[in-house]
Amino acid sequence: MAVAGSSNAWILENSQRLRLFTLFILYVGQGMPIGLFWFAIPAWMAVNGASAADVGTVAALTALPWSLKLVNGFIMDRYTFLPMGRRRAWILGAQFVMIACLVAAALIDPAVTDVTILGGIGFAVNMATTFQDVAVDGLAVDIMTEDERARGSGMMFGGQAIGVGVATAICGFVIERLGAPAAFLIVAALIFALCVYIASFRERGGERSLPWSAGQAHRRNLEIQLDAWWPLLKATFHSMSRTVSLLWIPCLFGRGMLYGAFTGATPLIGANYAGWDTSEIASLTATGGLLAGVLCMTLGGWLGDKFGAKRIGLMWLASGIALCAVMYFGVAYWSNSAVFVGFVCFWIPLDMLITVALLPISMRLCDPTVAATQFTIYMAVSNFGISFGAYMLGKTDALGGLPAIFLIVGAGLAGALTLLLTVQYPRRPEYYELRKRREILSAQKPA
Repeated sequence: MAVAGSSNAWILENSQRLRLFTLFILYVGQGMPIGLFWFAIPAWMAVNGASAADVGTVAALTALPWSLKLVNGFIMDRYTFLPMGRRRAWILGAQFVMIACLVAAALIDPAVTDVTILGGIGFAVNMATTFQDVAVDGLAVDIMTEDERARGSGMMFGGQAIGVGVATAICGFVIERLGAPAAFLIVAALIFALCVYIASFRERGGERSLPWSAGQAHRRNLEIQLDAWWPLLKATFHSMSRTVSLLWIPCLFGRGMLYGAFTGATPLIGANYAGWDTSEIASLTATGGLLAGVLCMTLGGWLGDKFGAKRIGLMWLASGIALCAVMYFGVAYWSNSAVFVGFVCFWIPLDMLITVALLPISMRLCDPTVAATQFTIYMAVSNFGISFGAYMLGKTDALGGLPAIFLIVGAGLAGALTLLLTVQYPRRPEYYELRKRREILSAQKPA
């Protein structure tokens, strides 16, 4: 009895607390390579004299797998090891590939001037990270109930922000004193620890914890699994080609532009205007990430539950446009450390809060039979925006200098804001139930 109770406690389907904690800790792990390659490495490069073009090149190569990850969703929905659940085998596999890439990177030991090598390492590690990301996103859509999606998105992206912040702080400090290889190995060790946790739980009752363990595929997964490419492609195309789905894509692209552009702009402003070094920039970025994590898990989820995804999304998008305007017209104050601190500690939490607000809408648009594929396409669109933002950062010299990036990001956010104001995106089920009751009551009133 004790053994059965203990085993049952580690099944995601049976415990909301376990579901939320698991999504949180998996996103913490996902944030670690992001903190290393999106923040610590660019800061190290900028402080050691790398140009905006070099930083932008590494950032763009690092971001590229996130734009291509829509292919991952098709593969995962088509091929999976159902006795371990729909997603866990993919999560574990991706984690081990990340570890192997990081160990290889430590052995290569690239210098700041090795732009192609740094970009290649960032590409390889983030390619593995995208497989984990898609698997975890698919797990979230599969396993979460409607009433916990706003809270769950807060836990997920709060966890990612904390992972990014912790990894950025640790890696920035370690790179400054021990070099990049030590940072690669530390992140690899932390990811290995996460693998141990992944092996300890199951998605649904009766499944295997590891490939060689006892267990079998859950009936629900067998019923919805598509074992041929044509039904998978057909269902995905049908769901994605709906007008409301097509009009959702620019909103996600605009959000992505903010992250891609400001990730590279942060070390450039810090090093070239405020005069900060690698560890200082990394520490500030980590602080912003930790602040983002706390806000996502508290304010972000609560606001979404109370006021709805659309209203809160509008508020955060308007805040992003205001930030772009302030930074563009306040170039003369960029050398002020207080301005730099304010910028970083505002945009990092803001980016995560926008993501948390918009995530439930993406989930509601997904067809359960192709959840990983469709959700991945939405996230890939956002990541195309990230790559585009990073790409445009490298073009700012031709557009009048670094301040131009704030005009570009502001335009993307303005487009997303306009669509969110004008398009009827799906809402929570209770909204439609209330509207239906009102229509019935209205029809029953005497003429």
